[in-house]
Amino acid sequence: MEILAFGVTADEKPLLERAFEGRHEVRCVDMILDEDTAPVAAGYEVVSSSVNADLGGRVLRTLAAGGTRMIAQRSTGFNNIDLDAARQLGMTVSRVSSYSPYSVAEFAWTLAMAVNRHIVRAANRTRDFDFRLGGLLGRDMHGRTVGVLGTGRIGEAFTRIAHGHGMTLLGWDAVPNSACLGLGMTYVDKEQLLAESDLVSLHVPLLPGTRHLIDAAALRTMKDDAILVNSSRGGLVDSEALVTELRAGRFTGVGLDVYEAEAGVFFLDKSLEAVADDTLARLMTFPNVLVTSHQAYYTHDAVDQIIATTAANVADYLAGRRSDNTLSPAG
Repeated sequence: MEILAFGVTADEKPLLERAFEGRHEVRCVDMILDEDTAPVAAGYEVVSSSVNADLGGRVLRTLAAGGTRMIAQRSTGFNNIDLDAARQLGMTVSRVSSYSPYSVAEFAWTLAMAVNRHIVRAANRTRDFDFRLGGLLGRDMHGRTVGVLGTGRIGEAFTRIAHGHGMTLLGWDAVPNSACLGLGMTYVDKEQLLAESDLVSLHVPLLPGTRHLIDAAALRTMKDDAILVNSSRGGLVDSEALVTELRAGRFTGVGLDVYEAEAGVFFLDKSLEAVADDTLARLMTFPNVLVTSHQAYYTHDAVDQIIATTAANVADYLAGRRSDNTLSPAG
């Protein structure tokens, strides 16, 4: 059987081919799966999608009409998939329920330190042999307070990093993590966490109840000199409200690896095109904002695990098995 994999980077291609070697052929394309590209999948029973794929009802119906019966998404999040439509169409959908939490946690910490210590500005200066220090003043994280919204596996890994730097730990989650409690974390309500934290890092999934978790009111609750990092899902932050606060001169730094309207932009080369998204363009203009391209997960360790799990999900589908990664049909 030949599998069609959408949104495959040059780094991923040999790993995907190796994972299925001797069992299935894999056709890898770099295009993102959406309404325009879905017809390419005609004739492929199994399709693998990337995190920024559009798997709404219209796309799923196009895939089903072309003979696709299984979608193996190479990510943990699945807010981009219309699971009700998938079930109605009798399609099997799987995801990667977990992979290295350290990849995302370490990148989130990297974003925080990059904006705190003005690394991008400093690197740009020194490339021009400008070695002045003005405007590069940062702060020690030791002794300051970090607020971790979401203390699952990734949030716990981030908490361990912050603990290692001697920070006071505040957490917010429906269920406290015993490992985080053991590190000295105090669980508080969201408003207290935002009001007291010097660094706020988001590690919760995007669900109807968490969309715009950081909205205008939440942003106003934060300290004027706080650092905000989002390496989870873009929809957690109200981007327009964030721009409003940044224009008012607030926040030491903001690190965003995700953006709520990233679909059709992230993972693609838009360098020769006019920027159609005014909010994203405005975010890029602030010197204290660092935007990266949804790359927090992108380490050898994590990608190896993601691809191995994807291959296992396909094997389960062909054998008629379900696993914890199966989203549709419902168990």
